[in-house]
Amino acid sequence: MSASKIAITLESELVVELDRLVKTNIFPNRSRAIQTAVKEKLDRLKHTRLAQQCAKLDRDFEMKLADEGLDEDFESWPEY
Repeated sequence: MSASKIAITLESELVVELDRLVKTNIFPNRSRAIQTAVKEKLDRLKHTRLAQQCAKLDRDFEMKLADEGLDEDFESWPEY
């Protein structure tokens, strides 16, 4: 995967904490620490949006839709 360089500004306290994580070998460098943090945040946002959309679904309707035609399908399947 290709990477792009960007410039960011962080509060001094964050830089101190970031450097501590690098110094204690939690991350190999600042870039990897920031990259990991951004990726984790984006993943959480994706899951949050998915959960919000799922919450909008009508559970009973979805169950009926999933079960619709199930009996028919079982009878028409070939035997193995």
